[in-house]
Amino acid sequence: MTLRATAAAAVLAATALLGLAPLAAAAPGGPVPQPEAATAENRAAAARAAAAPDTLATLSRFFAREGKVSLTAAQPRIEGEAIPVNHLSPDFVAGRAGASVARLEFLASKAVSSDGQQAALWTARTEAGWQVVNIATGDDEFRYARLGAEKLPGGTVFREPQIDAWYVAGGGRVLPLDEDGVRAVGAGGASLDGYRARVAAAYGDKLPGSAYAARGGAGGYAEASADAAGTPVGVMAAAGALALGGAGALALRRRAAVA
Repeated sequence: MTLRATAAAAVLAATALLGLAPLAAAAPGGPVPQPEAATAENRAAAARAAAAPDTLATLSRFFAREGKVSLTAAQPRIEGEAIPVNHLSPDFVAGRAGASVARLEFLASKAVSSDGQQAALWTARTEAGWQVVNIATGDDEFRYARLGAEKLPGGTVFREPQIDAWYVAGGGRVLPLDEDGVRAVGAGGASLDGYRARVAAAYGDKLPGSAYAARGGAGGYAEASADAAGTPVGVMAAAGALALGGAGALALRRRAAVA
C-alpha cells in the first residue's frame, strides 16, 4: 500500500518554527464541508481561492519546506482548471437505495513550483467562503482523472481513501487505476455489486454513527505516528481524510512504500 502525502501540516509545522502565517483555512481535526456540486460557479470560486496571494505565499513556504528550492525562488503557479475529486461514499457502503459509489469531496487545483514540484490544492466552501483547506504533494488527483477518462470515458473516477486506491466506475463495473486498486479488485476490476460487498465487509461497521465511530475511530486502518521531526502523522487526518464519514482535514502523509 502507498500513502499519499498531504502536507498542509508540514506548512503548519514550519510556521511554529519560522513564525510564518499558516493557511487561513487551517483547522486541524475539523471536517471539511463538501461542495454540493462541481458547477462552473464553484469551479471558478475554487480557482480564485487557489490563486489568491495568501495561497501562493503559503505554497512558496510549502515548496521550500525541505530545501529543494528557496522561498523566494519557488514562484508557485496554478495550472489548468479546478477539478472535482470524489471519494467512496458512506451511503454506498451502507447499501442505501440509489446511492452512488462515490461522492464529491472537494475541488482540486494543480500548483507547480519553479523547480517542477507539484501539489494539489484542496478547496471547499467554508463558513468564510471558498478556501484552500489542504495541500497534497504530487499530482494524483489530476493524473487519475486523466487515466480514468482514458480507461472508461464518462465514468466516475474516485478514491477509496482507507487504502489509497483509485478507480473508475461505470456500466456496472469498478476498474482499478493504480496498484492499490488492483490488489483490492483485481486487474480486471469487479462488478459494482461485488465491489459493494467488499467495502461493506471492510467498512460497514465503521460508518458514522457506529460504535467504532463513537470510540473515535477514523476509517479503520491508520494509527497515529510521528515523522522524523516529531510531527504527528495521521492525527489531524483522523476526523477527515482517512475517515469514511468525512472529507479531508489537514494532514501530513508522506508518499512512501509501506509494508
